[in-house]
Amino acid sequence: MLDIIYVILPIFGLMGLGYFAVLKRLYPAEGVKSLIAFVNNFATPCLLFHSISTSDFRSAFNLSIIGPFYFGAIACFIVGIIIAQRVFGNRPGESVAVGFSGTFTNTVLVGLPILTRAYGSDALPVTLSIIGLHGAILLTVGMITMELVKRDGQPLGKTLVVAIRRVVSNPLIWGIAAGIIGSLLEIQLIEPAEAFFVMMSQAVVPAALFGIGGALVEFKLSENWKQALVASLIKLVLHPAIAYVLMVWLLHVPLEIARYGILLSAMPAGVNIYVFATYYDRGVSVATNTILIATVLSAVTITGWLYILSL
Repeated sequence: MLDIIYVILPIFGLMGLGYFAVLKRLYPAEGVKSLIAFVNNFATPCLLFHSISTSDFRSAFNLSIIGPFYFGAIACFIVGIIIAQRVFGNRPGESVAVGFSGTFTNTVLVGLPILTRAYGSDALPVTLSIIGLHGAILLTVGMITMELVKRDGQPLGKTLVVAIRRVVSNPLIWGIAAGIIGSLLEIQLIEPAEAFFVMMSQAVVPAALFGIGGALVEFKLSENWKQALVASLIKLVLHPAIAYVLMVWLLHVPLEIARYGILLSAMPAGVNIYVFATYYDRGVSVATNTILIATVLSAVTITGWLYILSL
């Protein structure tokens, strides 16, 4: 158990540093978005390219891990919608936003640092194979569902075009695509290029954790905290539980490999749930509260999942 605490402490220590630095104005609040933009648009694409291009990506693309991860995510999406409607009495559009809040994982800013810290570079190929599909699958499902249920919904074809544009314009997808091409062609980087990508990759963990910690200062608890708590528990407990049952009990994936997908599914909600909510102007307060609550609670739940996965 002490080993697990040692894994978690520096991760949440960096997040705490970012939070208090912004809270006490030791780091400018306006600089947080720029820092996260650097991580998402530059450092992480370099990490994705370098990790995928230097690994056997084809063997890492394991449907026995990817399938349960996304089955669990979509199941959580449906459960969240049903609870939002029947328990909290939300309208269809708000219910979809709440469901999405319990679905979309913070794979980059929190997932990558924790998986790397817990399991080392061996976890990267499988983790990146999941991240490569994450936005494409879940944003498309979320946007189509929202357009189908809200009264002023757009035609399905237009929604698909918007979803595809959002996915294709994502620099993370560019890094993944370039990495796959590099892996298939077995491209060997010259030393200066190799050093460049290594240094950019090393910037991801501290910058991402400091940035997400600083971003939490922006989010405040509101009257919708109960819905946000439910969405957080769906994300932190139900999603990894479904992934665990499917991978380990049903598909009999060896735990030393399945744990990568299970732990990634246990990460808190990503900032894209806020982007989704503000884009449709539905469930914005629930989304902001979910980011705050899920990130704080994840210090406990991730520790618990690390313990379960070490048995």
